[in-house]
Amino acid sequence: MKPPFRWGRVLRIVAAPCAAPLLLATATPSAAAQFPAKSVRLIVPFAPGGGADLNARRLAEQLHLFWKQPIVVQNQGGAGGNLASAATVASEADGYTLLFASLASIANNPTLYQGALSFDPDKDLAAVVLVGEVPLVLIVGASSPATNVASLIALAKQRPKSMHFGSGGVGTSMHLAGELFKAAAGIDIVHVPFKGAGPVAAAIMGGEIQMIFQNAGLAESQSKTGRLKALAVAGRKRLSIMPELPTFAESGMPDFRAAITYGMYVQGATPSPIISRLNRDLNAVLNDPKYKAQMARLGVDVLGGTTRELVEYVAAERKKWVPIIRKLGIKSN
Repeated sequence: MKPPFRWGRVLRIVAAPCAAPLLLATATPSAAAQFPAKSVRLIVPFAPGGGADLNARRLAEQLHLFWKQPIVVQNQGGAGGNLASAATVASEADGYTLLFASLASIANNPTLYQGALSFDPDKDLAAVVLVGEVPLVLIVGASSPATNVASLIALAKQRPKSMHFGSGGVGTSMHLAGELFKAAAGIDIVHVPFKGAGPVAAAIMGGEIQMIFQNAGLAESQSKTGRLKALAVAGRKRLSIMPELPTFAESGMPDFRAAITYGMYVQGATPSPIISRLNRDLNAVLNDPKYKAQMARLGVDVLGGTTRELVEYVAAERKKWVPIIRKLGIKSN
């Protein structure tokens, strides 16, 4: 009998260690000052055409204008972002390979894929900068009698286990947000995983499920169809693209927050002068008012900041979500 297929075997192959050249280990500030002297690869752990891919490509366009060097976007989905992370770990430690990571994969995958990863994201990847945060929006079908968060919770309490929430897959931000909502509201709703954000949106429009947590950009466009209703945004503030939509805090759940957040990483052995240069340049791009306005129209709250702030953000996310993952025994295949 053949042993079951495991992603860990693939990951160990993709992330085979490659020694960093001695020259990189002794990189000087002058070398960093000349960076980048050639094209830069941006690995995106998502399929082309989705919201994350669009965000990454907008950033790539701005980096191209800033650096006057080509930015080659490489979509490498699979294994919940692990294949893209493994490819970054296996790259040269020279700053010319960037990872546009979903921070959920950095924070949660060591637990979701326990024993299957051949790399440690905290050691084998180096934090560069927080890129942006896309708050999640609670959405129900247009025919739902719920008009706000309180009425949805009341419905769920009247009909335990009869209401379903969908997600783009087990362990995704959509899934974990639903589990957090379930626990915080004290309701018994059933998770239904789909293969991606597209099928789950179709499922709620078709009445197969009753609620989802959707990223703000897609929530805004989907609610315009009239087939879905947005009830609340799980962000720190109201959205500029949906100013009429209340936050969860305004809806009686002050501590409820959930978002898809992105950060930039490089190979873990990348010299600190190169990382500092990347952080400085990326902050310059992220703080451009025109770029910020452009991303706000997509529901993205641009962040930026120091490498330390990215590390601390991931630590806080891990503290928030890993206990939920462990309590529910959530595992990714």
